[in-house]
Amino acid sequence: MPGAPIDLTNQFLIAMPGMASDAFAGTVVYLCEHNADGALGLVINKPIDIKLRNLFEKVELTLDRDDLADAPVYFGGPVQTERGFVLHEKQPADSAAYNSTLAIAGAGLEMTTSKDVLEALANGGGPKRVLVTLGYSGWGAGQLEDELSRNGWLNVGASSEIIFDTPAEKRYERALSLLGIDLSVLSQEAGHA
Repeated sequence: MPGAPIDLTNQFLIAMPGMASDAFAGTVVYLCEHNADGALGLVINKPIDIKLRNLFEKVELTLDRDDLADAPVYFGGPVQTERGFVLHEKQPADSAAYNSTLAIAGAGLEMTTSKDVLEALANGGGPKRVLVTLGYSGWGAGQLEDELSRNGWLNVGASSEIIFDTPAEKRYERALSLLGIDLSVLSQEAGHA
């Protein structure tokens, strides 16, 4: 009899050393949604060679926020890599809602895919803290659970401090520290009793 369904929404997936997929080696994925239909997440620790200022120029917007202009865009995952995903703090109730936003249960965070969030940022408004990715990470029904059962990932409750305030190159190690694990003691071999 299968176990009760698990919900890893608002958790980090931390790729174990030896992860077979090059796309996910050394990654921390923030899970925006996980249910019986599958999972959707964003890799939060793999900056690509594009700054937010340049991304805005590509969509014919000018980013006038000095705090964001030189921030990197991230590789969010191998699915829809031409499409932008904006992970941000939940907007106050009195602010305008964006056209396509997923509220992340229990997180105080949202993920928006519509251009209006970029327009708000370009005009000096919008969310204060953002992480912008190209692409996302997706799993079909049962696929993530299977990868977890084969020791492909560790999971732990997410921290917005790691997402927004920790340098990208330290996010993997910091996510592991939430579990009390030191990176130097992780083995590439899976153990089975």
